[in-house]
Amino acid sequence: MLGLPKTTEFNKRIPKQKFYEKMAVSPAIKKVFAEQIKTIYWRNKIAATTVNLAAGEKVSELQVFEILLNQPSLDEAALLQIDRALPYHVLFILTHDGKQQAWIAYKEAQQSGNAFKIVQYYHTDWKEAETLQLQFEGQSVDVVYENYVRQIAGQNIVADSHDLKNDVTRSEEIHALQKQIEALQERIRKEKQFNRQVEMNAEVKRLQKMLEEMKGR
Repeated sequence: MLGLPKTTEFNKRIPKQKFYEKMAVSPAIKKVFAEQIKTIYWRNKIAATTVNLAAGEKVSELQVFEILLNQPSLDEAALLQIDRALPYHVLFILTHDGKQQAWIAYKEAQQSGNAFKIVQYYHTDWKEAETLQLQFEGQSVDVVYENYVRQIAGQNIVADSHDLKNDVTRSEEIHALQKQIEALQERIRKEKQFNRQVEMNAEVKRLQKMLEEMKGR
């Protein structure tokens, strides 16, 4: 899959129940797995033991899972459940009706154990299966993972440094500010009192200035 080296191939079917049968999950999550997911395959294992890469300091292994869907969408909660069940980073390939979409989470290691904090998911558009391409680049597992995150995220990550964590944090701050501006502009459109419109317009201008400064840093 994705033109990865044959030494990384695993190609093992994983029963979808494995990701929730021994965990306290809501009926809604179980319903998502039952209705939206057809089959899960563990396609590849990218690690220093399977391919000529240096071991990563933050990413020990990157697993590639293909999820065959019963419909052309998947509730993000299912990916979150799989990610939480595994002490590894995961690149997901969703497949439906001859098309594929890549998903990956930017994850940060927690202080204790093998747990991760999932900061943000990124995904590509749906593409014909043969046209979904991701470049396998990097000399270490860390760098391969970071390159996949940047490729899949595209313009959703402001690429201003060589530090993925900083770029993700800044991108999320920009996104949050943009949403705040959009929400305020919607309130202005609905506001009937002129004085309140003036006040909110002033706030929009202040936030827009902050946004421009943030983008220009």
